[in-house]
Amino acid sequence: MITKEKQNLKNELDNLCALYENKDFIKDDPVQFIHIFKNREDIEIAGFIASLFAFGKREVFIKKLNTLFNLMQMHPYEFILDFNPEKYTEDFNYRFIKPCDLIPFFLALKKLYKNNTLESLFLKGFSCSENIMDALQYVCNYFYEFEKDSPGYKFMLSNPKNKGAMKRMNMFLRWMVRKNSPVDIGIWDFIGPDKLLIPLDVHVGNISRGLGLLNRAQNDARAVFELTEKLKEFDPKDPVKYDFALFGYGVNNK
Repeated sequence: MITKEKQNLKNELDNLCALYENKDFIKDDPVQFIHIFKNREDIEIAGFIASLFAFGKREVFIKKLNTLFNLMQMHPYEFILDFNPEKYTEDFNYRFIKPCDLIPFFLALKKLYKNNTLESLFLKGFSCSENIMDALQYVCNYFYEFEKDSPGYKFMLSNPKNKGAMKRMNMFLRWMVRKNSPVDIGIWDFIGPDKLLIPLDVHVGNISRGLGLLNRAQNDARAVFELTEKLKEFDPKDPVKYDFALFGYGVNNK
């Protein structure tokens, strides 16, 4: 049974969800890139790339992503299918991610999309394990077949076996899975929103601890599971919607 204190917190978070989960949220968030495209393959590829580059200052990585998609002439699926490493001469980089990291990444996507899609890759991962971190390990292992040693590549595609929060991958899944949202696009059906994990970063972790929703000090996989289970007490069918609320709480309490 939920206590009065928890009910009050739930009401506050629900109100913040309603306030921040709207179209106005899109323009300042990396989720904007999945709303540019109509083609399913373009949406998947653009969303995956945008999520992997979503670290550092928002205005900086969003500017970089605009540059990257313009480099692709705003046709990411076509760019990937036609990608030729011998003709790729762009000096595009962002912090730890260098041009030499993008070549194997693009080749991995090209091989994948010749016969399958990112959706089919994630689906295979989830068919092997109901644990999202194990499913993400399957996805990342596919990409590691193309590059194993580069620090930038390993940073771009964080390894779940290191027990980190996997924030960017979980954010990408939120975009792809949650339906009936003005922000998330919900084009994947093989799992429901009740199976998703909260995209945990320093900001969300600090806010959650301040609200008494998270006890663990580290922002790691264990903290992700702990916080997601706590949020399920408020909405077991869609716990990660509170990502918007925790963002909003931070904005309202600066």
